[in-house]
Amino acid sequence: MSRIGKMPVVIPQGVTVDIQPGNVVTVKGPKGQLTTTLSGEMTLEQKENEIIVTRPDDLKRHKALHGLTRALLNNMVVGVTDGFSKTLEINGVGYRAQKQGKKLVLSLGYSHPIEMEDPEGLESTVEGNKIVIKGIDKQAVGQYAANIREKRGPEPYKGKGIKYADEIIRRKVGKTGKK
Repeated sequence: MSRIGKMPVVIPQGVTVDIQPGNVVTVKGPKGQLTTTLSGEMTLEQKENEIIVTRPDDLKRHKALHGLTRALLNNMVVGVTDGFSKTLEINGVGYRAQKQGKKLVLSLGYSHPIEMEDPEGLESTVEGNKIVIKGIDKQAVGQYAANIREKRGPEPYKGKGIKYADEIIRRKVGKTGKK
């Protein structure tokens, strides 16, 4: 049995979960509403204040889907109650970020500034050399953070670029002179 899949998803106070036929799940909470279609092969049961995910048999595919389905459900519940955030750091001389309304303007050593519009449901804030992205959809928050990081990824020699706050950049030794 999947260790993740067999744990029930606890629904906190103030959150409503609606399971439609075809495993279309809608979760409403204090921060907003999320809707997704989960695999139809899994069975979702709502008992009082928790959801239990069960699988039909022990096929390898069903074992994989079991844990995935439970994790996606849990992420939806956590998203509408607490929300998710990712923090990015900008390192490098002259590299900076600023907000202009819903636009994030990045100066990353290119000949032009890079403007990125905040996607629907996400909010980015700039605090010094840190960019904080917040939202209720874990996948959207991670994707937007990855898109920002992609504009100038960290380089291994001086560590310049955009990196995740908890990311460790493996540094390389530079060139050495001949003797």
